[in-house]
Amino acid sequence: MQHTTSTLLASLLIASGASLLTSTAAYAQAPASATPAAIPVARPVVDLAICLDISGSMDGLIDSAKARLWSIVNDLATAKPVPQVRVALLTYGCDAYESSTGWVVVDADLTEDLDLISQKLFALKTNGGTEFVGRVVDKAAKSLAWSTDPNSLRVIVVAGNEGADQDIEVTYQNASKASIERGIIVNSIFCGAPTDPIATAWGEVARLADGQFLCIDQGMGAVVAETPFDKQLTELSSTINTTYLACGERGQAAWANQTAQDENARGLSGGVAAQRAASKSSAIYDNRTWDIVDGCAAGAMKLEDIKDADLPEEMRGKTLEQKKAIVEAKQVERTRIQKEIQTLQAQRDAFIAEAARKNAATQGVALDDALKQAIRSQAIKKGMQFAPSAPALLTPAPSAAAPTAVPVTESSQSTN
Repeated sequence: MQHTTSTLLASLLIASGASLLTSTAAYAQAPASATPAAIPVARPVVDLAICLDISGSMDGLIDSAKARLWSIVNDLATAKPVPQVRVALLTYGCDAYESSTGWVVVDADLTEDLDLISQKLFALKTNGGTEFVGRVVDKAAKSLAWSTDPNSLRVIVVAGNEGADQDIEVTYQNASKASIERGIIVNSIFCGAPTDPIATAWGEVARLADGQFLCIDQGMGAVVAETPFDKQLTELSSTINTTYLACGERGQAAWANQTAQDENARGLSGGVAAQRAASKSSAIYDNRTWDIVDGCAAGAMKLEDIKDADLPEEMRGKTLEQKKAIVEAKQVERTRIQKEIQTLQAQRDAFIAEAARKNAATQGVALDDALKQAIRSQAIKKGMQFAPSAPALLTPAPSAAAPTAVPVTESSQSTN
């Protein structure tokens, strides 16, 4: 069976976002115009597990993931308050995996390190296999380090293009029911025609776990637009890396990966690199686990506790006050660059919105934009606030909606 192209992952992640933005646990955060934790306010807590079919027919799914990750991060970052998001990546349906695990692998547990998720996505390779939907949902629900905060929102998103009922040992019915019993929603995406008989089971995967179901027409594609602002945004994305102070060997590795993911984004297109730059200017892009600036701002690190050998060379041998001055200077410089990125990103968004308005009559509305409008309207009902939608966000493409014959939840049947 053929599969969707770049629309799929945009849809997959955005569908999660509809649920992601409704939690209300309290965490310190900064608005998008400042670094994390600059202004303490209540912040939603979100855990999102992305489960991707990487069998031989799903190259488009992986390509979509690489291209659309930063776009979805940016959309989540427009929510007020900006959510604290951890993402996990699981893959299934690959012959190279162990049959004893149902050909399921946890590539990354829940983490705020979005660069790590990007790294894992770029390392994926397809290999034909058996796709056990129930097994990957069950693995995600039971093995990940989900937040124990009762107010946190926990979401699994699973995508594939073959029957969801192949696993007779761990059925999707039992997996979905077990997931929602743990307070974890399951959203499903079937990569095929909504009239395909096997789409029905995919709808059940979501329905049984209070989630949303989407059936994607592979003829609809999502292209990452390029604009005159992309070059400068890409340059600023590199410049902001100089404001990070890596702590220890782990920090040095993460800092190097930050640059590597910049290069990966640039390798896809200027538009993807620009989207990544915008993500790096938001509060969701939080590197408190390895960056001394973010770590100290969030209270996750104390300068006086960091060994001299674990400090960047420019901080070694300094007094505590001198170290604090260096961290403060990096914080100020980062905030300046973030604001410059955000100004350019606003101009980029306006440029894209105007182009979409002019071409709407011939191109229609992109599926990902339609879904963004859907999740925003749903999240607003839950008390979240967003920046105004772009003029292009009008109605979904006809192929985005599942037919009434496919079981879906009420929220997934409407995009208004």
